[in-house]
Amino acid sequence: MNHPTDEPRLPAARGATDPYGSCVLLKHGEVAIKGRNRRQFVRRLEDNLRTALRGIGGSTWIRTPHSITVLGGDVPVEDLVARARTVVGFNAVEPALRVPSTMESIEANALEVLRTACEGRAATGFAVRVKRRDKTFPLTSSQLERELGARLQPRVAGLRVDLTAPDVTLTVEIDRRETFLSAVRYPGLSGLPVGSSGRALVLLSGGYDSPVAAHRAMRRGLACDFVHFSGAPYTNPASVYKAYALARELNRYQPPGELHVVSLGKAQKQLAVAGAGPLQVVAQRRLMVRTASALAEATGAQALVTGDSLGQVASQTLANMAAVDQAATLPVLRPLVGWDKQEIIDQARALGTAAISVLPDEDCCSLLAPPRVSTGAPIGRLKAVERRLDLDEVVEALLANVQVMRPGQEEDLAPETGPGCTAPA
Repeated sequence: MNHPTDEPRLPAARGATDPYGSCVLLKHGEVAIKGRNRRQFVRRLEDNLRTALRGIGGSTWIRTPHSITVLGGDVPVEDLVARARTVVGFNAVEPALRVPSTMESIEANALEVLRTACEGRAATGFAVRVKRRDKTFPLTSSQLERELGARLQPRVAGLRVDLTAPDVTLTVEIDRRETFLSAVRYPGLSGLPVGSSGRALVLLSGGYDSPVAAHRAMRRGLACDFVHFSGAPYTNPASVYKAYALARELNRYQPPGELHVVSLGKAQKQLAVAGAGPLQVVAQRRLMVRTASALAEATGAQALVTGDSLGQVASQTLANMAAVDQAATLPVLRPLVGWDKQEIIDQARALGTAAISVLPDEDCCSLLAPPRVSTGAPIGRLKAVERRLDLDEVVEALLANVQVMRPGQEEDLAPETGPGCTAPA
């Protein structure tokens, strides 16, 4: 996600005393249309916002009147905006000024907000948009729009009223005791609050696809942990470093999830020795989801998430996806199944994960890969290969040596090891 390059500047509220001043309005997305359980979604949204504000460098406060959240504190408003834009569930983020709900205060401060918004811009037209939540205010929304527009226009040189395509839109939201004035609006991430739909385990490679899939899953309310399969001991640790960096970046959008690293190299060699041949890649994928399913059940996840895109590579044909799904004991979600590669790359760039994904590494999927990959691996032949191994024993061995890390959590400066686990060298 790209953060705003122009810092949202706001004037000090005129004729007002505390608690009035600058703040940030956060407009709810899908949460606003929820029914009887809406309050649960709002609480989750507030909790995630508090998590995003950790370490910001000052005290903050959060209020949720009506279907908006108001954020403020003794830190710069641009810092509040940047943190709020990483929280899934808000569809708009607006730096605003809180003033008393009197006509005199609204007019005086609206002029300053408008002037500030026009500074350094070739703005020629403006519009006033009013939302009156307090119906006892003496003017209706349309009346106040006309009144404010008429009073402000002659006081800002070179600015005219333009209701069709204004360069600057001044928004006025009136509550009983306070009014919010804003002329800047940034898009939020929208979606459902992370954690409101349950928990998932993401199969995280070092490429473009799986980080984007993880982010899409978060936007549908899934809190995500990650599992990365490395080719160790036959590959170098570059892919693990990439997975850690990707998980750290993704954890900016959720309460930090754990990264589990599984060394798959020896098991891949076992499949090759068992005669997988052209089925090697699909057999590896089946082993991955079998292992990930066991790990997910142990960590409380209810589904797996992959970055598969239908037909993108040979292992992602419909037949091979079906073969892989049969090895899973949990639902396998594929948020990118209908996306093309350029769409995925564009989204990765917007998220900030693309720069990590292009770094060189040794991908476990290319380890022992056959010259030709089967595009329709027969289930019977796959099972025949797997019968030559004790898969339960293989999965148990893989999980016994899993490495657990917590990317993005300052207290976890080094990988953590559990029973039977080893830290990377």
